Amino acid sequence: MGKTGYFFHPDCRLHDMGAGHPESSARLDAIDGYLRATGLMDRLEQRTPRPAHTSELLLAHDRSYIALLRGLDAMLHDPDEPDLHYLALDDDTVMNATTYRAALLSAGAAVGAVDAVLDGELENAFCMTRPPGHHATRHQGMGFCFFNNVAIAAKYACERRGLERVAIVDFDVHHGNGTEDIVAGDERILMVGFYQHPFYPEGGARRLDPNLLNCPVPALTRGMDIRDLIDMLWLPRLDQHRPELILVSAGFDAHRDEEMADLKLNESDYLWITTQIRDVARRHARGRIVSCLEGGYNLPALARSAATHISVLAAVDLEALRANPARPSGRTC
Repeated sequence: MGKTGYFFHPDCRLHDMGAGHPESSARLDAIDGYLRATGLMDRLEQRTPRPAHTSELLLAHDRSYIALLRGLDAMLHDPDEPDLHYLALDDDTVMNATTYRAALLSAGAAVGAVDAVLDGELENAFCMTRPPGHHATRHQGMGFCFFNNVAIAAKYACERRGLERVAIVDFDVHHGNGTEDIVAGDERILMVGFYQHPFYPEGGARRLDPNLLNCPVPALTRGMDIRDLIDMLWLPRLDQHRPELILVSAGFDAHRDEEMADLKLNESDYLWITTQIRDVARRHARGRIVSCLEGGYNLPALARSAATHISVLAAVDLEALRANPARPSGRTC
């Protein structure tokens, strides 16, 4: 059984969008603390990512948009503006002096994880980074997102690593409109997702390209209904596409305890979903998965759900590990 990588850089904690903002460093602290408390962290290979290069960002984003973020970052570091602490892209998406570096590290983690998985150093990986990415379009940051980490990684896998077929699986409660914008029409990349609708972003899926399967579901949809949707719609398309690598936009804000959304998933649903993704990867991609953290704002639910997701990637029985963190690895075939 291969290794599971855990990509994290402490500078991702420093990105701050103001007091009371739900997308805060407390999210990373909650996940990290839970992984350490259960002993799951000891089963992961920890990696420190590098910042993404501009040439990698350009695979998914316009040069003018990258220049805009770089210019805003320069303004926040201007010694002649000592009282300038925040700059907003929109009402929800705010930069401070550390945001640009954190966004580069988040994108760099996704790219680095792709390299490590394709090079056979790891079987799969989880990128425990922020800011998230799946709302960032080719030319606009929004919805807490600056660079689209998963879309950059998908384009990198195709353009730089020569893969012919990549899949993106998005199970965040919000539609990954930015990912849709970037990969629509690229037959090498299949995107499948579900999302609460109507909800943010307004309008839901906008494109009907054949490489997109983004499924709207109403508020109060429960886990068994999501499982049926995945079984009937996602899995046949994924098997038809035969991806050589699966990238995951891992948002955990569809959890029933999440106050910012209205779907009704729980940890057992995330275990089932991740197991299906893992099984598709084993059938077609030699188990190769790169998962990137997206949403999830109820901290206890986020920590439990992310740990459940990671435990499937690492082939660890999380319940047994919680009962006895000192027991042997718990890896299974």
